[in-house]
Order: sequence, then C-alpha cells, then structure tokens
Amino acid sequence: MGGRNLLGCLVLGAAAVLVHAAEAPSLSSAVASYHIGIDNLIDFLVWHNLDLSATGPVRLDGKISLPLFGDILAGACVPQDVAVDVKQKLETYVGDPQVAVIVTELRSYEYLPRVRVTGAVRQPVSVLLRQGMTVLDAVLATGGTTDFAVSDRAALSRKEGAGTHTYNVRLGRTMHKGDLDTNLVVEPGDIITVPERLF
Repeated sequence: MGGRNLLGCLVLGAAAVLVHAAEAPSLSSAVASYHIGIDNLIDFLVWHNLDLSATGPVRLDGKISLPLFGDILAGACVPQDVAVDVKQKLETYVGDPQVAVIVTELRSYEYLPRVRVTGAVRQPVSVLLRQGMTVLDAVLATGGTTDFAVSDRAALSRKEGAGTHTYNVRLGRTMHKGDLDTNLVVEPGDIITVPERLF
C-alpha cells in the first residue's frame, strides 16, 4: 500500500471501501457514518506485521482485545477512527504502522442485546437494542403509553456491578414538552417500567 497510510477499511457484504486520509471526504455518507455495532466481527490488520493482527467480535462492553495493548474500544465508533487509534498505539512498537479495520460480518440483530419495556404501555415488548436508542425510542416501539400511564414516574432499571440502579424518567415531560433531561440512552439489559394510575 503506497502513498498515504491506510486509516481504515470497511467491508459491507461483497463491497469493500478503502479509506485513505486524502480520500475520506469522497466516501458516501452511508459508509463514512457507519458505526461498529455490538457483536460485529472485526479484522484488525497491520500490514507486514501479521503477528499484531487480530480478528474477533465486539463484546457487550463495546471492546475487542488486540495483541500488545489489550482492549480497545470499537463499538459505536467509526472504523477509520478505530484504525487511527490502533495506529497511534502501535507507533510505540512499530515504525509508521499501516492499519486496516475491516468489518467482516454484520451479525443478525437477533443476537444483539435487548431492552425490555413493561407496565402501562400499549404493547409491552423486548426491543432490539439499536445504537443511540433512548428511553423515548424504546417506549415508542411499544406503541406509546396507555391512557392510564403515570408517565412522569417511569423508571429505568440497570444492572451496575453486583446490584441494580434505578433512574427516574420524566417520560411525560419528554413526550409532551420536549424535556430531554431524563431521556437516557439505554444500555443492554435495561428495563423501563411505566407505572399505571391506581383508582
């Protein structure tokens, strides 16, 4: 690979796009904005240093393990940004490394983590997690709240360490007033509960 250093490579199906520093602005917006997802299968290739290369799925924490320097964040990142990060870390060990980050397999969404929405919603569901999904996104996927919902007393339960933390969600203010203060970005395994009025 002559010329400028390779910053990244994204493979979607049979189509491959090489990302060079000088060529990045010419990429289609779909490729340039692609963010690596949980359980995507990733190849990290270091040209002329195959011992430093690695292949593996993105873990639930968004990271993947690489030789020499261990875990690196890949989930929710753009491939060329990950390649730049790897290149900078490798420069301690290799002179002017050329790095390619290749998404070789987009795993089925059926294998991705889910968010559960229960309580006073039109159709309680287990929602497939999407990057950037918020509490409001998850609730809208159920068809919205019922007429008996106490939306401003909704709660998000999240496993943290050995315990569970509950966050208050003013869902009604988000839906009706555009208040985004408690419209949290959801994480794998979150449970959103919308209480119902007691008569």
